[in-house]
Amino acid sequence: MVTVEHMSQTRSASSGRSTRSSGRSASSAKTNGNRRTNSGSQARKRTTTNAPAARHYRGGNHRTNGRGPKLKGRRKHLILKWFFGLIGAILVAGIGLFAYLYITTEIPQPEKVAMAENTTVYYNDGTTELGTFSKQNRTIIQCNALPKYVGNAIVASENRTFYKDNGIDLRGIARALVNNLTKGTRQGGSTITQQYAERYYLGETTSYKGKVREAILALKIAQTQDKDEVLCNYMNTIYLGRGAYGIQAAAKAYFNKNAQDLTLNEAAMLAGIIPSPSNWDPAVNQKKAESRFKRVINIMREDGYITGKEAKEAQMPATTQNTQLQDVYKGPNGYLLQMVRNELVQAKAFTTDDLDTGGYKIVTTIDKGKQDLMQQVVSPSNNGMSGVVPDGMQFGAMSANPQDGSILSVYAGDDYLTKQYNNATQAQYEVGSTMKPFALLAAVQEGVSLNTVFNGNSYRTFPGITSTVSNFGNENYGYINLYRATALSSNTVFMDLQTKLGTKKIAETARTAGVESTSLDGSEPFTVLGNNALTVKDMTAAYATLANQGNKPTLHIVASVKSSAGKDLYLAPSSTERVFQANDVNLVTKALTGVVQSGTATEALNVGHTIAGKSGTSNNSYAASFCGYTPSVVSVFSMWYPDANGNPQQIPAFGQWTGGSDYPVHLFTQYMKQALAGTPNEAFPTAKDNGKVGGSDGTWGTGYSRSYSYSYRSYGWNSTGGTNSNSGTTGNSGTDTNSGTTGDANGTSGGTDDNGGTGTDNGGTNTGGNTDDNDGGAGGNVNSGGTTGGTE
Repeated sequence: MVTVEHMSQTRSASSGRSTRSSGRSASSAKTNGNRRTNSGSQARKRTTTNAPAARHYRGGNHRTNGRGPKLKGRRKHLILKWFFGLIGAILVAGIGLFAYLYITTEIPQPEKVAMAENTTVYYNDGTTELGTFSKQNRTIIQCNALPKYVGNAIVASENRTFYKDNGIDLRGIARALVNNLTKGTRQGGSTITQQYAERYYLGETTSYKGKVREAILALKIAQTQDKDEVLCNYMNTIYLGRGAYGIQAAAKAYFNKNAQDLTLNEAAMLAGIIPSPSNWDPAVNQKKAESRFKRVINIMREDGYITGKEAKEAQMPATTQNTQLQDVYKGPNGYLLQMVRNELVQAKAFTTDDLDTGGYKIVTTIDKGKQDLMQQVVSPSNNGMSGVVPDGMQFGAMSANPQDGSILSVYAGDDYLTKQYNNATQAQYEVGSTMKPFALLAAVQEGVSLNTVFNGNSYRTFPGITSTVSNFGNENYGYINLYRATALSSNTVFMDLQTKLGTKKIAETARTAGVESTSLDGSEPFTVLGNNALTVKDMTAAYATLANQGNKPTLHIVASVKSSAGKDLYLAPSSTERVFQANDVNLVTKALTGVVQSGTATEALNVGHTIAGKSGTSNNSYAASFCGYTPSVVSVFSMWYPDANGNPQQIPAFGQWTGGSDYPVHLFTQYMKQALAGTPNEAFPTAKDNGKVGGSDGTWGTGYSRSYSYSYRSYGWNSTGGTNSNSGTTGNSGTDTNSGTTGDANGTSGGTDDNGGTGTDNGGTNTGGNTDDNDGGAGGNVNSGGTTGGTE
């Protein structure tokens, strides 16, 4: 054992010397290396139990290659030297850049800061001004005339360390920047100096560059201006709501006095609402405003600005009425501006104060020509109907592009200041038979052919309904298919459909199409007859989905928002959602063209374009409406007649109109005829009726069919013929039941209906109830066994 160990040491040493002596050539080094390896192998072969000797041998080999770690150490040293050199260079460059920016940064005057805050709203051309969100009401004053407690209240509310800090809060900057970049919302600096600087760079401080510029400006302001000057500039530029910039304008807006005459209580109230003046205005949120007032008073006491006695005696002051609206929202455009504001705030893209102070350029989807036309057509004061339309009659209308959801025009009222309730987006009315297409769509989805025949006679009863149901004028339409039932708006046929579908299914279909009002939940026993109160916007959205072949767009009034520097801040949603199969919806559209072609809305033929639509009048004629569309424009017009307390009452006859759906159809026709003037007619996509007569189980309707084939004439759908599966043939629209004679102006062949209606060639006449434009009717109490016939 000893001999082996000695031999190992000897060979190791020898090998080591050999390596060093022969280090002059690579070949000798390799030879010596091989020798060592061989020697080591021989030693290991002879050594079977001496583990320490083997470890010693490997250690000798490690000493031989000891130059590797030294080289590695020198390499590490060079890397560190290079790294610290780079850091140093970056620091020097950063200091140089900071020094340059500091020297070249201009300290703005208060007037220049305030001018960066105008927000302008434009029509869809991006150049024609629609309005602004707030009148830029400013008056720069000398602050030495103000009571001390005015400035002290603001310091207590916004920056308690104002008189001690250096003007910037590094933690606040970092926190705001992270919030801006990760959450997409603007958050300013925490000091008064930073807030003043931020307003100068408003709209640009959500980037690293913007935050650096803000910090440099704040630091320079703090080092070149005394605290009183900084505070005065801040008070002259801070936005305090009601369109008021600066303490003087705010004193006038809230208390109708000059700033130098503000009381302690008034100063504390104004200081308290600075973070969110529009939301915390006492006229908007009295509770929050009072809470903020108390907070300021308590801090002023704690910081020694007022005595305990003054704090105890402090009371929330009363404010004057908000008169800002007089300058901003006057006339019909006030409704549009409020819609713009609501849409952006509800999308959480901006706060109310952002919009009032952001210096943004907001481009809407409103087409000025169509908006002016809408106002001209609907408003009685503009369309020559003043004195004819009963006083108190309310109208609401909306027109949109169904392909992308952009709102083109709105009638919400004549003057926002007179009535701040939007007739297109807020007011609700009973939609009547304009709900029926969604029952039709639900039936198509269930696999029911629209050729299925139903009993269209009046005075019918249905399970769970205590009152009888009739059609308008108590007409008996006999046995008609769903195409004809839609054109005639047969209440009894659609109540039959509701019995099979269920009210919740119909409501669900309408909501899927775009109705947002929660009142449509399927709990109403006459859901299919439209006894639910919805908004014009609800119906515009739902019919837009029909016009867009089952693709649901998002209705919107804002197209884009840019910063004052031209940076894109917001873009409208442009995608649509496929919610129904195109063929199913197109089949419903096919049926709705019959309403215009030979049903309850024939006046709309005068538009001169292919129109699909549905008229509707609520039970007892409380409201009337028409929803119609082409492939590129959808428009909804409605009217209702509330009493002095806002309760619904029957629409009276006026002029040549009887108070039914005919007047909304008239308004639709007048608007669309001019809105589409000069544009080519658009044909609706063809649709195939893949459903089964009587449904999959044969229990829908009577179980037999009457089929019609449809083709285009110059506009609308033309019935060109078909067969009744049970009794003979029918001709061109000559298939009326129980109601006299009917024909088609372009007909080429006649036919007879199983119930006796006779078709005539080339221009037969229609009598009875087939094309009665009025769709209301006398109705009884739903729960007392009366007759329900008030919807077409």
